[in-house]
Amino acid sequence: MMQDWFQEAKLGIFIHWGIYAVNPTGESWPFFRGEISHEDYMAQREGFTASNYDPQEWAQLFKDAGAQYAVLTSKHHDGMALYPTKEDHWNVVRDTPAGRDLIGPYCEALREKGLHVGLYFSHLDWSHPDYPTLPKDIPPSDHGDASKVNDFVFREDNPEAWKKFLTFHRAQLKEICTSYSPELLWFDGDWDRTSEQWDMKGLRDQLHEWSPGVVINSRMKGYGDYSTPEQGVPTVAPEGEWEFCMTLNDNWGYLEPEDMNYKSARQVIRYFVDCLSMGGKLLLDIGPAADGSIPATQQERLRELGDWVKKHNDAILGTGAGLPLGHIHAPTTLSTQGNSLFIYLFDQPRDQIAIKGLRNTIKSISLVGDNTALSHQRIGGAAWHNIPGVLWIDIPQTGLDERCAVVRVDFEGELDLYSESGGNIEQN
Repeated sequence: MMQDWFQEAKLGIFIHWGIYAVNPTGESWPFFRGEISHEDYMAQREGFTASNYDPQEWAQLFKDAGAQYAVLTSKHHDGMALYPTKEDHWNVVRDTPAGRDLIGPYCEALREKGLHVGLYFSHLDWSHPDYPTLPKDIPPSDHGDASKVNDFVFREDNPEAWKKFLTFHRAQLKEICTSYSPELLWFDGDWDRTSEQWDMKGLRDQLHEWSPGVVINSRMKGYGDYSTPEQGVPTVAPEGEWEFCMTLNDNWGYLEPEDMNYKSARQVIRYFVDCLSMGGKLLLDIGPAADGSIPATQQERLRELGDWVKKHNDAILGTGAGLPLGHIHAPTTLSTQGNSLFIYLFDQPRDQIAIKGLRNTIKSISLVGDNTALSHQRIGGAAWHNIPGVLWIDIPQTGLDERCAVVRVDFEGELDLYSESGGNIEQN
């Protein structure tokens, strides 16, 4: 069920937070791959304090970054829930010094700042005794210590255990929906079973009953609302609604000082613009420390991004995919009304930029953010065959935004493009 707010949103903040921030290790996968024992991995819970967790500060930071929504991990593959689940299973309230619900305050803070609430939930649970399967295509010798956590290796071994796990799975999701009313559910870990085994169709119906109007991501074996390409930015736009999720450094969760390979603000803006120009949105991931503080570099990047977004909001909100390939050598977006084109310039043009095939009458051309008017002219074309000339736009040689300048082209009527291969003009 695609909601208007999600279709209009362009930027979300992804937050991977859990006991894996303590040592730090990676989230869940290290014990699955045998890089650390399950016992040692879960022992990190003793250092998970959330002592500096301030959801109001989080929400303000996300708003300052220009985001419209955020998604927090309510439970990753390790099974440690960030809320007081009534199911007899790992949770930070009972099992860590944090000792309190961390999801509720996050939801409240986001809503106070006008942001939409998203929650991540892992379908699979490698710490649950009734979770009977590990990926079928991984030999048992490669399961690492996860094979010690679960009694079963192959999918067909214990259907009764699977039924019990599904009951647990649904119970936790009902808790999340009825307690926090998320507007977005971001699932992961659906790969281990078929759609029929998960009963994804039935689950989708239940989710809409428990949380009416909730938007559901694609990791539902075909029963989600939108696709979620990950880490590798698409070069071709996925079909339908989509969101690209990407880490700020190389890891989803907190991993400082081992991983300080943070993308620059300019790089983040480029990824963001790539998504916008193809009609998508960006879900940018951060990883708070075990005490709940957000590392300084992550805060700095979000604020730098937000500074650029605030200046260029007209070219972000209320836009969709831009011109097809071949019309201009730059990413573009088009206003939802279809009468304004935005051109993103990451590098300083020598003098002009050119748009091919734009038939519309130009009303004005300016720089977004300071409204500097730009001169322009059409050259060539064959008006009697409705073939437009090339629109050349003069670009200032100084004063452009060094992160990414944006040119706005306003024209009469909805976009009218000439996109043909050309040919002989036999009558002049």
